Order: sequence, then C-alpha cells, then structure tokens
Amino acid sequence: MTERIVVVGAALLDGGRLLAARRSAPEELAGRWELPGGKVEEGEAPEAALVRELREELGVDAETVERVPGEWPLKSPYVLQVWTARLRPGSAAPRPLQDHDALRWLTPDEIWHVDWLDQDVPAVRETLAGLNTHTR
Repeated sequence: MTERIVVVGAALLDGGRLLAARRSAPEELAGRWELPGGKVEEGEAPEAALVRELREELGVDAETVERVPGEWPLKSPYVLQVWTARLRPGSAAPRPLQDHDALRWLTPDEIWHVDWLDQDVPAVRETLAGLNTHTR
C-alpha cells in the first residue's frame, strides 16, 4: 500500500470571515493564497497538528470546531483535510510568521478576490457550502 501523508488546513473563522494566508515559499507557490496549516506528524492527531501548525505559522491559540467534509489530493502522497477552527479567547491576532507574507480576513463576498492555490479551491468551496448551511 502506498504511503499517504495528511496535510491539515484551517478554515479559521471569525465573525463570518475566513482567514486566507499568502504563501511566500516555495517559489512556485509564492504570491498565491491558501488555508493555513501543514503536515500531520507521525503519531499526531490531525486536530492537534492543526492547532500546532496555527501556533507555529500564525502565532495564535486556536481550537478546531469540525471537519469539513471531503479530502483533496495534493502532490502524491499528500492529501488535504480541512477543519473549521476559531481563535481561543485571549489569543493573539494572527500574523504571518512562517511560509506566509500576508494574511487577509475575507467576507463571503470577498472569498474569490484572492488567487487561491488550485488544490485549496475545492476545500474553500466546501467550507463556504457548510457555512451557508449553518447560517440558514
């Protein structure tokens, strides 16, 4: 069986807005936007990996809320799983510490105003679909 490595992404939500992070590296991804996150380490739960990655990349104290349905293939052997997340009370504001040079809080009307990485587009669509169902 081929190895499968899970990459977790955060649909970090605040007041109905979604946080997008602009990549600064590697060069082929620089300037495009993504859901922040990273690789799940061996023996680590995906939710714990996401909390750790958000602390490392954005300097925030966050908690996962629920998994966004679906899983999206990245460059083999990686797959993307996304969780909605929120900042814990008292957390610092997000700032680009690793792999990013800018952050933007996007309202639902602004979601498509940034150039998302191709592999993040279906995850962002699914996140929006879930938000629309929860707000009805």
